[in-house]
Amino acid sequence: MLTFIVRRLLLAIPTLVFISIVIFLLLDLAPGDPLAQMPLTIPPEVREKIRLSLGLGEPIHIRYLLWAQQFLLNEPLHFIERLTGLNVAVDGQRVISWQTRSPVFDIIAQRMPQTLWVVGLSYVVGVLIAVPIGVISAYRQYSWFDQIGTFVSMVGFSVPTFFTGVLLIVIFAVHLGWFPSIYDTTHRVTDWNSFVFQVRQMAMPVAVLALYNAAQISRFMRSSMLDNLNQDYVRTARAKGLRERVVILLHVLRNSLIPVVTVIALGVPTIFAGAIITEQVFKVNGLGQLLITAIYANDIPMVQTLTFIFACLIVLFNLIADVLYGMLDPRIRYD
Repeated sequence: MLTFIVRRLLLAIPTLVFISIVIFLLLDLAPGDPLAQMPLTIPPEVREKIRLSLGLGEPIHIRYLLWAQQFLLNEPLHFIERLTGLNVAVDGQRVISWQTRSPVFDIIAQRMPQTLWVVGLSYVVGVLIAVPIGVISAYRQYSWFDQIGTFVSMVGFSVPTFFTGVLLIVIFAVHLGWFPSIYDTTHRVTDWNSFVFQVRQMAMPVAVLALYNAAQISRFMRSSMLDNLNQDYVRTARAKGLRERVVILLHVLRNSLIPVVTVIALGVPTIFAGAIITEQVFKVNGLGQLLITAIYANDIPMVQTLTFIFACLIVLFNLIADVLYGMLDPRIRYD
């Protein structure tokens, strides 16, 4: 197992280098001028100085190497310096946002808690709901529970999140007044009342995203369970006199989770990417809204950094999914 992990990590290095080059070239060569939104009254010589200060006067390969150095070396050193208080000789060159002129990673660190609270919690809730529903729906195929679960899953998967979000706002915020319609990102939990308000303002966006996530995962779980319920090892386990609960939970569920783990693991990076549409609907000041704002402002360093972070997370959780395969199925070997 250790050899497999080391080999995959070594393979991930050229993969991420290639991905970073593609991301950098696609965004750097895309049409558009980062200075287009500046006032037209700025003299041309001042515009040229601003362009040079953004590093746009350098050749493209020099800009890529500078961005890679800032992202892979300077930012980790700066993080270590802030975490430990030690002087690790950071030269001060960090990835700077063209829009705010602030370090990109500082802005991401400010937005990350909002995204993890809303999108992360909704994903956990969705998984916890989807797995039992998928198991029971498969075990009691064509029962009333299966029919209701299938209907709810189809609705959750088919109806877009912006429609579900607006519908919940109209019902529970406008008419009933139970929950606030806009997420207050400046709110801080200090006592019981502030905690209750935090739960209330998280309820609707978490419910929207949890329904969408649970709808997908429950269908995968049901399909995988149905494939395994008719296998020979299940009939053998029942013939040996094992209790039905042991057969389902210990044998069938464990094998059925193998393909579902891939879906769950590959969905985790979307937590950090943020739910772009849902964050716009509820005004959650998270990473999804940050990415949209950066795209509109033509803030290339911000978009490059966020996109590459998402790519790193996908590669990492692919590796985690492969490792979980071996834990769920002892027949899988990585020699």
